[in-house]
Amino acid sequence: MRRLILLMFILLSASPTLADGPADNNVQTVRQIPPPGIELKADVREQLEASTQQLREKIDGLKSLKVKNLDALLVDIEIFFRAADQALRFKEIFKEGDVKSCEVVLSEGHKRADELKKMNPYWLRQHGFVVRGYRSKIDGTVQPYGLEIPASYRFDGEKECRCDLWLHGRGETVVEVQFIAQRMKSGGPYPLEDGIVLHPFGRYSNAFKFAGEVDVLEALEDAKQRYRIDEDRISVRGFSMGGAGCWQMAMHYSDMFFAANPGAGFSETPEFLKFFQGETLDPPDYERKLWNLYDAPGWAINIHQIPTIAYSGEIDKQKQAADIMEAACKKEGMKLTHIIGPETGHKISMIAFYLVSRKMNHLAERGRQSTPTSIHFATYTLKYNRMNWLMINALDNHWQRAEIIAHLGSRFPAKGLGGRPSEVISVRASNVSDFSIDCPAGTVPFNSGFSIQVTINGKEIATELPSSDSSYYQRFVKNGEEWQVVDRTILPQEFETTLRKRHNLQGPIDDAFMDSFLFVKPTGEEFNDTVKQWVDAEFNHAVTHWRQQMRGDARVKNDVDVTDQDIAQHNLILWGSPSSNSVYKKIADQLPIQWNETGISFEDKTYPADHA
Repeated sequence: MRRLILLMFILLSASPTLADGPADNNVQTVRQIPPPGIELKADVREQLEASTQQLREKIDGLKSLKVKNLDALLVDIEIFFRAADQALRFKEIFKEGDVKSCEVVLSEGHKRADELKKMNPYWLRQHGFVVRGYRSKIDGTVQPYGLEIPASYRFDGEKECRCDLWLHGRGETVVEVQFIAQRMKSGGPYPLEDGIVLHPFGRYSNAFKFAGEVDVLEALEDAKQRYRIDEDRISVRGFSMGGAGCWQMAMHYSDMFFAANPGAGFSETPEFLKFFQGETLDPPDYERKLWNLYDAPGWAINIHQIPTIAYSGEIDKQKQAADIMEAACKKEGMKLTHIIGPETGHKISMIAFYLVSRKMNHLAERGRQSTPTSIHFATYTLKYNRMNWLMINALDNHWQRAEIIAHLGSRFPAKGLGGRPSEVISVRASNVSDFSIDCPAGTVPFNSGFSIQVTINGKEIATELPSSDSSYYQRFVKNGEEWQVVDRTILPQEFETTLRKRHNLQGPIDDAFMDSFLFVKPTGEEFNDTVKQWVDAEFNHAVTHWRQQMRGDARVKNDVDVTDQDIAQHNLILWGSPSSNSVYKKIADQLPIQWNETGISFEDKTYPADHA
């Protein structure tokens, strides 16, 4: 089984997100996001629906074309259909101007469909503002992203170019139609004369976290397949909510980018909510620990690996985010570059524009250090377990900060004594029980003719020689307080078969929804009518809010129809109890939580079976 099976609908019944102050924390009165749209005139709705249906028919008719990469071309058209279809079906036309946006979106979809039928996919060689799409691994839906392609880009050339990711600000009424219409006519605040600016949709207004985070990665990967993007000259930037997303990407994927440029936004939970919304927080210990999944200050040491230029307006309340990160950097022995727009509110000042642009351009010239000789890396979870050539495989205590600092240096034998010179890898590790040094072929950042001496927390360990293809791999496992080398070719069986936390299978439930997932709906008899009603209500709630908040369609399958292939390909979200869900029943006796008509049992405690 490739992925861990997740269980029980109860896991999806989390508390409402703290979004707009205490009033929004009451599940009974929380306001709808996105908000309800306006009522369209009958003739306007009829025209839009007819055009949407016609586009659907055109797309279906194109599926028999004999064209290379047909599915990718169809996705570039389907994004326009899906945007209009969602807007009309779910009343997501929020103002009169959105009607025009919907017409523009449909017009471009029809144009692309018509031209593809003529074997003329013109948008593949289009400069300026271009919208493209990809099919997401998470739920199989098509997702849009915007591009700014400079006039200097040569589609038939060989030169790779710089790419800046620009993460947009919060817009509760900017879903697919509005996003696509904007990306067709306007760019971000920092255009590039000789590089591409990529605008991820981020699956709406979730601060580019959760599925929004995956959207950034998938949009970038799709763009890299279609355009010649220099892997060492990709940056991440954003403002307002996009600034929050920038902190997220920079701290968790520090080795991907040549620089980060967060503006305004927010960088952590407790102080932000206290400062902006008057929240009084008294969370249980486990909730406070889980803040570290997305709160940036505890990850600030990773800025050692990514040049970072923060921006704030002097009188912008959201300057608070960079102020907090400035203090976090100081604790790590760094001074955060923080450019402040004088007497400026929540916008980018002209002076800051030039200062930030000049610094970013200089950093782009140098590019990313893909194989650095020094690594500073902190994480709280195996979800984010790699930095350049260093990979953490296991932690002593999850959700406590784990840290590795590794440096490379050379040691030469005394003159006349003979022997081989050696490369010394000095490692200082805390809260780590298993890590690897992994340099693929051609990436070893040291002399491949030297022997390797690894020092972990002051103790020397002899290891293998580097390979002649300039690669090197070595895994180190802690046995008690002693570290030992483990050859991956003879890795003990328990490392690979034991049920344990590992990358992408370490919890919490976020893992399940950041990769391909499948809702498994029960078809059997529930042991209690109260439970059945609750399961049905929570299932419908989850499907509805996945679409509303994450802009996708949850895959759904009845338990009796689940195949071995489904189990191998998807994270399974099992709804119901062992009584009603046959897939759940198969694994029920292997789980720490036991559930039947008499109660729910965990360790030495039992709770009622049909209510909290």
